Amino acid sequence: MRQAQDSASDKSDRSDRSDTTGRLGNHRVVPPHGGYRRLRSFQVAQLVYDGTVVFCERFVEKRSRTCDQMVQAARSGVQNIAEGSMASATSKKTELKLTGVARASLEELLLDYEDYLRQHGLRIWGKDSPEALAVRRRYLSDRSDRSDVSDRSDPYHLATATAEQAANTLICLINQASYLLGRQLQQLEASFLRQGGFTERLYHARSRARPRDR
Repeated sequence: MRQAQDSASDKSDRSDRSDTTGRLGNHRVVPPHGGYRRLRSFQVAQLVYDGTVVFCERFVEKRSRTCDQMVQAARSGVQNIAEGSMASATSKKTELKLTGVARASLEELLLDYEDYLRQHGLRIWGKDSPEALAVRRRYLSDRSDRSDVSDRSDPYHLATATAEQAANTLICLINQASYLLGRQLQQLEASFLRQGGFTERLYHARSRARPRDR
């Protein structure tokens, strides 16, 4: 059931592109791109970023290097998804690279949360613990469109949770974002192998258009 839901979400994510310009005659050269706000991976990464800001304000020394590193890693996850989505117009290679960077940044953040819990003698929830399953159910039940940038809700109650609850909840969300980005990378790789890159599309489109130019 979960894979079916995520698969449907992935398909709608990939097809929802805001910029559809770029043709050579009747042949599309620049594919549809952008639309990253509707990517589920972007939305979850944004939840992680917002939650990390709240967590660091509440539980981490604001002037510490750790605070800066955690916020920057969370921000990197969001920004690289967006930048990769826009770069896809002319470079699938860049989109692949930046999507991978986003996933790596979130992995770095995951380790920071695990370190925090371990160093403070707090419990790390197992993936099948009742608490982790509750967060997962909450995530799967929320299929709402979070592309509205004015939405400032706190669906996981991070502003009032204990340090253990907040850190573990964010670990669950990071794992979900990483899962979605992994699927996204697989789809991007398959698309690149099937359709080629921008230079190849430009060459083929120009070759098809050339007879009409004579």
